[in-house]
Amino acid sequence: MGYRILLVDDDPKIVRLVRTYLEQAGMTVFTAYDGEEAMHAIRRERPDLIVLDLMLPKRDGWEITKRVRADERLASTPILMLTARVEDSDRILGFELGADDYLTKPFNPLEVVARVRAILRRATGNLTPPHILEVGELRLDADDHTVSLGGQPLELTPTEYALLQALMKRPNHTYTRAELIEEALGYAYEGLERTLDSHIKNLRKKLNDDPVQPRYIETVFGVGYRLLKESEPNS
Repeated sequence: MGYRILLVDDDPKIVRLVRTYLEQAGMTVFTAYDGEEAMHAIRRERPDLIVLDLMLPKRDGWEITKRVRADERLASTPILMLTARVEDSDRILGFELGADDYLTKPFNPLEVVARVRAILRRATGNLTPPHILEVGELRLDADDHTVSLGGQPLELTPTEYALLQALMKRPNHTYTRAELIEEALGYAYEGLERTLDSHIKNLRKKLNDDPVQPRYIETVFGVGYRLLKESEPNS
């Protein structure tokens, strides 16, 4: 399947390089060089994934991410952020806004392709049985790639979906951060454990889950996370 990728960066050299590698991987690539152009392209082309530089003219990558996640027609679009900024605070902010992955410059274009493929696998559901997972009022349908809570659909990013699916496969099992990342995403990279908390925070918001008295996702202090089997507040 030829995935449609929107590549957004104000550096023409980076655009040409990454575009070449993505097209060699069989993907169709659209480009934009500033935030305004990017938003028009996102609405017009409805890409399967956005490769998004943070430091852009007109609208930066953080604002674009917020706008995409706030639009129900676009909210599930995967986003891979690219940036020259290496501070953990920037990485964490990106994940809290809903980015699926984060890659700092300079980077190997082959790694961009690998990250894009991994996100798309999560987004399109490279899934194995059981196809229906249910915990309390929480239901995940792997065939339709949907999640609902109390019968109401939830809009999750591909990374959020993958993390929730991993937790739901083994209710009451305590995952270390490294184990949960490996189980859900299939790979790990430096710094991802520090940003896992941001993804879990976003998931809890969408589940209306209180981290102090959780119905679903419980923090096991000093270890990681688990999904409570019984949909009752933890005492």
